[in-house]
Amino acid sequence: MNTAPSFAPTRTAALNRLAAFLPAAGRRYADTRNEDGGPGADGAYGNVSQLSPWLHAGVLGEAEVIEAVLGQHSPNASEKFVAEVFWRIYFKGYLEQRPAIWSDYCAGRDAALAAVDRNAGIRTAYAEATEGRTGIEAFDVWARELVAAGYLHNHARMWFASIWIFTLKLDWRLGADFFLRHLMDGDAASNTLSWRWVAGLHTKGKHYMARPDNIARYTTGRPGGALAADGIADHAEPLEEAHEYARQKLDLPAPVTAAELAQPFALLLHDEAAHHAPLALPAAPALVIGAARPAARSPGDVGVLARDFTQDAVAGGMAEAAAAYGCPAMDWRAGEPLAPLLAAAGVDRIAIPYLPAGWTRDALWPDLAPMAAKGRAVTVLSDCNRATWPHAKAGFFGVAKAIVGVLRECGITGAR
Repeated sequence: MNTAPSFAPTRTAALNRLAAFLPAAGRRYADTRNEDGGPGADGAYGNVSQLSPWLHAGVLGEAEVIEAVLGQHSPNASEKFVAEVFWRIYFKGYLEQRPAIWSDYCAGRDAALAAVDRNAGIRTAYAEATEGRTGIEAFDVWARELVAAGYLHNHARMWFASIWIFTLKLDWRLGADFFLRHLMDGDAASNTLSWRWVAGLHTKGKHYMARPDNIARYTTGRPGGALAADGIADHAEPLEEAHEYARQKLDLPAPVTAAELAQPFALLLHDEAAHHAPLALPAAPALVIGAARPAARSPGDVGVLARDFTQDAVAGGMAEAAAAYGCPAMDWRAGEPLAPLLAAAGVDRIAIPYLPAGWTRDALWPDLAPMAAKGRAVTVLSDCNRATWPHAKAGFFGVAKAIVGVLRECGITGAR
């Protein structure tokens, strides 16, 4: 059995997948998006877009995906899919306004991993969960599928997280780390905040309980038939935390102008911006620098599929940008100083696709901050993020109300 849909880490593959999905992005998506058909059959996960690995890596942009969908479906018919794209943007904006959630997650994760090392009982339970040996059929299938495919249906992710937290009673940060180490689309904001939402921490007191009947109903289309989840918890209190994360003011960069890039500059491509096309730079760089840092996702071993997707996406993006701009490309390896690369190419400035709260910023910003402090760095942020993030103050409802206005502000009409 084929264990995974095809996720070639190229823009060509991303655009092909987008084109293949477009006919289903309207009513069909709204009607079938909760069904987890699993991998293995032709069109595996075909009821959902499967675009998330390329979106996370910045090989595709959210705006171009929405533009394409609106070009084939009315706003009413495509409302559910467009909203799902905005959930990604919402989570990013929410975490930007509460970056301490990420730093506290990292500290809690490290403490939880240390507890695994020193406590035999936790170590056994953790191994059974991550290796798919709990005896809960649905959960075990998803655990193995995650590692083998580097992908899970979104509904399965929610069920999995609920069982992890409320039935197995494992630390939610261990589960979030397990996802980040293996999901090709593993995203610091979406992953962390989704696990917190299931646990009842994102929306205080509102948690998500997986139910066997719900799992069976929406997994009937899997190659082996509906999945059983006998014995999972049917009631649990939401998790609580003493800390309140106050919202901090956003300080977002303005759109980049050609004047800002008049001097020779380098373009940085990284884990969340691996291709130049969605950036729509107003000037051509003199150098392209690739800085893939998938190992920074976790102190544990990052899965081969997640690691290779990122590394290959950045490597391919470097080659395509160098060809498009007619300039050289260099790889900036972890632990290597950046200044010599720039000096050797005779450039003094660098264009940095926005580094969102998460491991990409943690890994790269310490070396980039001195350049920014000297005015030698220009940050590139998409119009869609700039227009949406200020609405991500609390729950998704604020963003949902703003979608029509954001699309209008960004000129996303489907007319192209």
